[in-house]
Amino acid sequence: MAEKTFEVATFPWLAMGHLIPFLHISNRLAQRGHKIHFFVPTNTTTKLEHLNLHPDLITFIPFTVPHVDGLPQGAETTNDIASYALQPRLMTAMDLTQPTIEASLEQLKPDFVFYDLAHWIPTLARGLGIKSVRYSIVSPSTAAYLFSPARKFHEKVTPDDFTKPPPDFPASSIKLSPHEARAIVNALVEKEFGSGIRFAQRILSSYSECDAISFNACKEIAGHYGDYIEKHFGKPVILAGPVIPDPPPASTLEERWAKWLNSFEAKEVIFCSFGSECVLGKEQCEELLLGLELTGMPFLAALKPPLGLEKIEDSLPGGFSERTKGRGVVYGGWVQQQLIMGHTSVGCYVTHCGSGSLSEAMVNECELVLMPMNGEKIVNSRFVSGDLEVGVEVEREEGEEFFSRESVCKAIRLVMEVDGEIGKKVRANNAKWRELLLGKNLDSPYIDSLIQKLQGLLEGISPSAS
Repeated sequence: MAEKTFEVATFPWLAMGHLIPFLHISNRLAQRGHKIHFFVPTNTTTKLEHLNLHPDLITFIPFTVPHVDGLPQGAETTNDIASYALQPRLMTAMDLTQPTIEASLEQLKPDFVFYDLAHWIPTLARGLGIKSVRYSIVSPSTAAYLFSPARKFHEKVTPDDFTKPPPDFPASSIKLSPHEARAIVNALVEKEFGSGIRFAQRILSSYSECDAISFNACKEIAGHYGDYIEKHFGKPVILAGPVIPDPPPASTLEERWAKWLNSFEAKEVIFCSFGSECVLGKEQCEELLLGLELTGMPFLAALKPPLGLEKIEDSLPGGFSERTKGRGVVYGGWVQQQLIMGHTSVGCYVTHCGSGSLSEAMVNECELVLMPMNGEKIVNSRFVSGDLEVGVEVEREEGEEFFSRESVCKAIRLVMEVDGEIGKKVRANNAKWRELLLGKNLDSPYIDSLIQKLQGLLEGISPSAS
């Protein structure tokens, strides 16, 4: 008897770092014959088409992002705005799409809607007879540490509360410095993120009002955190597995990067990429680049132009290009991150600790140097460097917002030293987790279980965490 299929609508936050992982899970579901209605801003559709592996089953549903004062004209995603400070306005714009999304869902009549930061989706979906699934690209460890209801957000929370885990938290290496905790409280509870709502309120509502919570994570790595979230939110948690993205069909590395990388020995090159959203200040960018130079190793840095500058070249320190000629490249455009990480000459990956980038890195043979910029990325870094021990976080002084060139250089050398104690430990753990993540049939049972539990939700059967 053929397996029953269902229809899923997806509505991720308007950031490429969210849209792309939602498309990855959509590909997995479509591979099993399920139909996907993927909501995407009109002009962003072309940026995702090459990642749609099942265009017969995954249909992009374009929508217009309303203009909000203070945003650039035509801004659709975080990639279209200059700084993180404008993201609350983009969130307001996303919230203004609610009537459009509701009308489309009423017409499409899917069985489920997957969402993340649009906290109003569960109420809307419930009124239409649709099951809502809070699909989180943030790791269960990060969600549990930052947003546990045990932190009692309805009362007064202080920075000191966030220097330590919430009550009943699993044994972990995760903790924050007083400086980091102050920044977290400022971002979560002291500022609006979207009109009339604080970020913590938005997140807590998105987790507490849905029918089920799902993470792109596996129990072997984060199962105890999934159990914690299920217990404290009182919602079924379904782990969808690592959802390691497949390269686009027939994808090959651009010739210019392939030629350049091929000129170096195996595991010799440092690759530094901070994603499509992370924008550094000019001084921060200079310290990072000078740290890469200080290593004496070849490097490729893919970074957005610093705040206030139009081109990445304008941020280069004096004499930098001449001193690093032949061994250092700084590029301000998009690169094929996944393919570059997998190149044989790349031995180290310097990352801002976005969840998607960390997932891609952990299945490649490049050692991790962690440079978290803010919020969830700091917790991601502590989980990866502490719990999993697969990377080294760049040190910074208490109260300092960024890292020195010396600390950048030190962390890279630690993971790249073949005979060093730290380098040996990181490589051994990296190999262990990579073997697990790439192991035969790890991904497939998780997707099968996800589908089975979603079907159970339709039949009124509450799934258990796994």
